[in-house]
Amino acid sequence: MNIITVQNKSDIKKWLEFPLELYKGDENYIHPLNNEVEDVFDKSKNKLFKDGDAVRFLLIENGKVLGRIAAFFNNKLANKGNKQPTGGIGFFECINNKEIAFQLFETAKEWLESKGMQAMDGPINFGDRDRFWGLLTDGFYPPNYGMFYHKEYYQQFFEDFGFKVYFNQYTYYRIVKGKEFEKRFYDKAKLNIDNPDYSFRYPAKDEMDKLPEYFVTVYNKAWAGHSGVKAMDLRQAKMIFKKLKPIMDRRLLYFGFYKGEPISFYISIPDINQIFRKFKGKFGLIQKLLFLYYQSRGIIDKSLGLVFGVVPQHQGKGIEAAMVVSYSDLAFSEEYEYITTEMNWIGDFNPKMMRVVEQIGGEILKTHKTYRYLFDRNAEFERMPFN
Repeated sequence: MNIITVQNKSDIKKWLEFPLELYKGDENYIHPLNNEVEDVFDKSKNKLFKDGDAVRFLLIENGKVLGRIAAFFNNKLANKGNKQPTGGIGFFECINNKEIAFQLFETAKEWLESKGMQAMDGPINFGDRDRFWGLLTDGFYPPNYGMFYHKEYYQQFFEDFGFKVYFNQYTYYRIVKGKEFEKRFYDKAKLNIDNPDYSFRYPAKDEMDKLPEYFVTVYNKAWAGHSGVKAMDLRQAKMIFKKLKPIMDRRLLYFGFYKGEPISFYISIPDINQIFRKFKGKFGLIQKLLFLYYQSRGIIDKSLGLVFGVVPQHQGKGIEAAMVVSYSDLAFSEEYEYITTEMNWIGDFNPKMMRVVEQIGGEILKTHKTYRYLFDRNAEFERMPFN
């Protein structure tokens, strides 16, 4: 067995396509788009390379790939909120062999040590937390767009090597179509729904250009400064919605208004993984045409919640309930194709957000864990602080 550094197109192809062989026959597995994974390691597209670096490794025996891993760091992020410079590992995949897994972990650790790191988190993304983040340890169902599916034996590999849980990430699930509400929940919602100062709706076609402004107004009041979240400017919001435009369904962009001013939102997209699962990582011209075809057929029956928020002045007033109950008028209609919704990435360090989602009927369906490994084995380990 030998570990090689990914250096050329042939290596990249092997690294990207190894999971297709590893998960062959597993109906729950959905291969992420290769171009989206590759963008993570493209220095011209990933801004974290400006003050950092990344490397990918393959473990090969007799010409056959048995495992892969990536290691990366960014000097600006390495010390942010950490007691020691902390890098990351990710995109780990491996056959059911602990020795091979440990070799991959050790190789990544040695590389990070050579770059001045004293700890590593994993499996994480060399980028934003909204995708490719965390190890699936419970709820082995088809993954949502941007999330990884994993082998059940990976958890034992991480923990036996010495990784400890830094935080848990929960994916919440809720039946949208036909689920009735408890009377107390419904009555609380109706107080706001019947109040003429409030309105709850998705945007009309002629106000889609106002979406970024609505979003920023709520986001910066509800989320900026929370869990280290930075404020967002209008330019950033416009870029986000421009990127989402090809897959957006405006019925899934739900806002609450008070006297005409936006005060809440629940932003979702169709879970396009239900289409991407057919492409096995490819997204060339043929796949793009097929995507448009499948999209027009309405085969997606699950929405994926991206972000939910209520401005502080209107929290604790039943706005969350009003958003859900008012939306049910649409969700219960015949033409509404989404049967369930899932909401990714709610950390256990944010119990407030967990309570909000549970109040609107969400139940935990999947658990991903983010682990941390301290290179100094005598150093004191601390979990992610709770909000």
